[in-house]
Amino acid sequence: MFLRLTVLSSSILFLTVACTKGGSTNVELKTDEQKFSYAVGQQIGTGMKSQNLKIDVDVMAASIKDALKGSPSRLTPQEMQAVAQKMQAGMQEKQAGVGKENKAKADKFLAENKAKKGVTTTKSGLQYEVITEGKGKSPKATDTVKVHYKGTLLDGSEFDSSIKRGEPAAFPVNRVIPGWTEALQLMKVGSKWKLSIPPELAYGEQGRPSIPPNSLLQFEVELISIEK
Repeated sequence: MFLRLTVLSSSILFLTVACTKGGSTNVELKTDEQKFSYAVGQQIGTGMKSQNLKIDVDVMAASIKDALKGSPSRLTPQEMQAVAQKMQAGMQEKQAGVGKENKAKADKFLAENKAKKGVTTTKSGLQYEVITEGKGKSPKATDTVKVHYKGTLLDGSEFDSSIKRGEPAAFPVNRVIPGWTEALQLMKVGSKWKLSIPPELAYGEQGRPSIPPNSLLQFEVELISIEK
């Protein structure tokens, strides 16, 4: 975590103006430099938020200002490394707790969903429901397919959607999460399925910025075509 932040250090300098002028409400965006600075700040802030980093913006701004002025650091390198390790350990512990809770929720859902009419469970644990059955061919693992999809977590929150972007996604069947790779090879072109993918066939304990650890993922997937 600490190393990721140091890589961003040169870009974080652009935050100084916003932080030392009392927040974004007082920042002017008239010049290209100001607009560029704001754009970089948005990227950095979004990255920090996705990593669930708890940052005191005022303290960070003061630290940047000290560095720019050449003032002595208020913390030694050893102290900075120690606190970074402590914060990272705390975040990992929290993530482990979230992962354990999500795995229990996933197992409970899959056990109940398995008994529902129309739900098929494969040997791997993947579950799917056929919304529309296509009449085309089924892709192979080495094929590239074009699909429309919407992905949600168990609580219904949407984390990704080609439909919302207004453009189908195209990718090799064997270059996506295992649950997708398996499901796509069972589908026929023209099919639309609802998938319930166990954590171990998705992003597992690691998760992703928008996907908590051990999340069960649900997708509505329409297989549009097999690309040449």
